[in-house]
Order: sequence, then structure tokens, then C-alpha cells
Amino acid sequence: MRPEARATLAAIAGTALAAAIALPVPCANAAAAQPYPVRPIRIVVPQSAAGSTDLVARAVAQRLGEALKENIVVDNRPGAGSLHGTDLVAKSAPDGYTLLAVAASFTINPSLRKNLPFDPVRDFAPISQLVSLPHILVVHPSVAVKSVKELVALAKAKPGQLNYGSSGVATSTHLAAELFRYMTGTDMVNVPYKGGAPGMTALLGGQVHLYFATISTALPHIRTGKLRALGVTSAKRSTAAPEFTTIAEAGVPGYQHTSWVGMLAPAKTPRPIITRLNSEVVGIVQAEQMKTLLLREGLEADGSTPEEFAQDIRTEIAKWMKLTKAAGIKAD
Repeated sequence: MRPEARATLAAIAGTALAAAIALPVPCANAAAAQPYPVRPIRIVVPQSAAGSTDLVARAVAQRLGEALKENIVVDNRPGAGSLHGTDLVAKSAPDGYTLLAVAASFTINPSLRKNLPFDPVRDFAPISQLVSLPHILVVHPSVAVKSVKELVALAKAKPGQLNYGSSGVATSTHLAAELFRYMTGTDMVNVPYKGGAPGMTALLGGQVHLYFATISTALPHIRTGKLRALGVTSAKRSTAAPEFTTIAEAGVPGYQHTSWVGMLAPAKTPRPIITRLNSEVVGIVQAEQMKTLLLREGLEADGSTPEEFAQDIRTEIAKWMKLTKAAGIKAD
């Protein structure tokens, strides 16, 4: 080949190589550049239908579908104390089309189960906490106390003689009572039931002395005098029942416990998708109509940034690790 021909070919090859280098290369972030959403979204609820988590997920899903102009399906996947559905999402593609509506048990399970199939921090991308669900400490009228301080004094005077109902071992109602017991240095006995309804029935019948009930369940009985309220478990007074003091205000400084429902995506979901979903769901739960709907169920609208929710999750995990170890609590 003549020198001038060789030079021409070299120049062409160089130009082609430069053009190839300049072409965009597919990468893991390519999904973020695509329109979202372009197909139905699934929200997995790792509990049975009709509970608080399911109620919130369905209320948000309906409005989120309208905002995103796409179908959203709520998929109940109960089992193994919410682990089955949670693990399903942890192992799903991080593309924004499989999301998780999760309850406070998400941060409790790490302290009770040694071999979780997922890491609650590493394997998920927080979107937002949606609602909080304070409990209220109520006693049967036969218990001769009218305040938190009087209850603590009675419990200390009669160690092991007062009992409290719960909706099961390691449930939110159980841990609310154990946190109270731990922080007050009192000795009270847990009587676990298979759910909140039988626990409340036992309290109304006088089979147990006290209960950390959901506000929506307890309020009707408080107002008819069948139960006596001593304080709410949240850090601030409840919007649903502002007339009742917090337990912290009533004599146990620092006491705070609320159930909650939040939304997560698989880890590595593109940040633009997380940001879009956060903006939409926070707007949904903060809408006045939604706030009113939630309050009827004793739920209070939240709405947090992904970073705030991530920090709350880490804080809650550490809190329950400490409490369950100190109290010797183990899952059934």
C-alpha cells in the first residue's frame, strides 16, 4: 500500500475511533434518563389487607396513580412477620416499579431475628415516612390511678402484680409497654393476645389492668367512661386527641413511641425517581382531605425527606436493639 493511502486510512480510522468514544455508553443510570413511569407500579404491603399499613398504602396509591397518570397496584404479601413481602422488594429491580409500604416492625425485626434475608439499611432506598400512629395508655376504671405518676407509684409498690395486654409478643403495643416499664423501672407482666381486638376486649372486661391502645380504638371507650386515659405515647400531643397529655409530659421524660407507615424502594433506585416519588407522596399525605381521612383512623400525616426517613430508620433500629436486649424480648 502506498504511503499516502496508508495515511488516509489511518486518518479515517482515527476519526471513527473518536466518534465511537463520543457515543453515549449504556450504564446503570440509563433508567434515570427514561420517562417515568411508563408502565404500572406495584406497592407491596407485607401485611394482610384491612390493617393500618394496607389502608394507608391504598389511599396513597389511588392518588399517586392520578398524579403519575399510571396504574398502581397494591399487592398484599403477608407472612413470616412481614419478612416475605419485604424480602421480595429488597430483591426486586431498582427501577421504581416495585415499592414497599412498611410499618414500624421494619425497624423492630432486626433486633429479634438473627438471620434476616435482607439488610434494612443497605437494601432499601427510603422515600418518605407517610403517617404516624400514636398509642394511648389506658387503664381499666378498677385501677385506682388517675395519672402516669400514680400508675408508676402503684406498679413500684406492687411489683409483678399489675399486668398489661398486648396484641402479641414484639408487637408495637408490647414494645410501647416494655419501653414504659424499662424507663420507669417498674415490674409489670405482659399478657399477649392474638391481635388488638381481643386485647382491648380483655381490658374492657377487666382481665388486664392497662393497655397501650391505638387512639381510634380507645377514644369511644374513654368518652363513655369505660376506660381512663393517662397519656399518649407520641413526643407531641396527638392531633386526633389533643386534650390528652403526652406520657413524657405526665412524668416520664424522654418517653416516645409511635407506630408509623413509610414507603421504600429497592436500593440503587435512581435518585430522580426517588425525588419524584417523594415529592408526590408528601404532597398527597399533606393534602387537607387526606389529613381528615387519616385522622378518622387515628393516623397523623407526616411526610419527610428521604434523608430524614433514612436517619429515623437507623435511630429506631438502634433504639429497639437496646430495649429488646435489656428486656430479654424474643419473637414467638
